Amino acid sequence: MRVLALDTSTEYLSLALYLDGEMISREVHAGQRHSELTLPMLGELLADTGVTLRSLDGIAFGQGPGSFTGIRIGCGIAQGLAFGADLPVAGIPTLLALAEQAEHPRVIACLDARMNEIYHAVYERENNDWREIHAPGLYAAQAAPALEGEDWAGIGSGFKVAEGVLRQHYAGQLCKIWDERFPHAREIASLGAQRLAHGQGVPAWEAAPLYIRDKVALKTKER
Repeated sequence: MRVLALDTSTEYLSLALYLDGEMISREVHAGQRHSELTLPMLGELLADTGVTLRSLDGIAFGQGPGSFTGIRIGCGIAQGLAFGADLPVAGIPTLLALAEQAEHPRVIACLDARMNEIYHAVYERENNDWREIHAPGLYAAQAAPALEGEDWAGIGSGFKVAEGVLRQHYAGQLCKIWDERFPHAREIASLGAQRLAHGQGVPAWEAAPLYIRDKVALKTKER
């Protein structure tokens, strides 16, 4: 399985090539320059590895939640590349990609959603796959879904901006926290390869971002 993956859902830009089990990746702190940087970096990655788009089995992208503009850029680029090369597309939730990083079987994945809120999802590993305990949602940290049991790991920037609230909310249930992690194309590539291998890709025109928030900025009186 040969898969190209990209993630533009946060201030970071990451790319990865999954080539029959081998992973090659690139990343940069892009800020708000994803539209400027993504295609040149993709071109360099393909040129450096000698891989062509038409030699791939599919394209995976971080579908969100995350930056409204960022996930639109990622989806649009994945669609354009896949359409031109007649490839299927796999959209991977960014919070699931975070869970894949955690190296722990029970994971609370949280991203900073700005405006005093977090994107939140909960997963538990079963065999070689993840079971979704709580689907991706948007919450104030103190209103995040309650969980049963202990030995949960927390991962993502949501734990950095709301660590005190989340530690109290999940008091006695958290065993470790990685608050500097962000969704990365490496995990999107490996998860995408699994989905594509099982025929779960979609045509380019059916790929879509995962939006959770409709409102993307506070009004002046709310600041």
